[in-house]
Amino acid sequence: MADRELDIKGEVCPFTFVKSKLVLEQMEVGQVLRVILDYPPSVENVPKSMKEEGQEVLAVNKLDNGSWEILIRKVK
Repeated sequence: MADRELDIKGEVCPFTFVKSKLVLEQMEVGQVLRVILDYPPSVENVPKSMKEEGQEVLAVNKLDNGSWEILIRKVK
């Protein structure tokens, strides 16, 4: 489902958002980025910040290894 994947486990805010945004900027409109992270505050902050940037957050899913995936579609 995702066009690109970014594994940023071990990173903390604000680097989780900054790194996600930088990768998303390299992608085409309509493509989906899968971000994998394990820092609980980022699970709330990254989707919130992406929405504020005008991107579409498709899903936030807890994975079974103590991490989460966030699926983001580039809108602009």
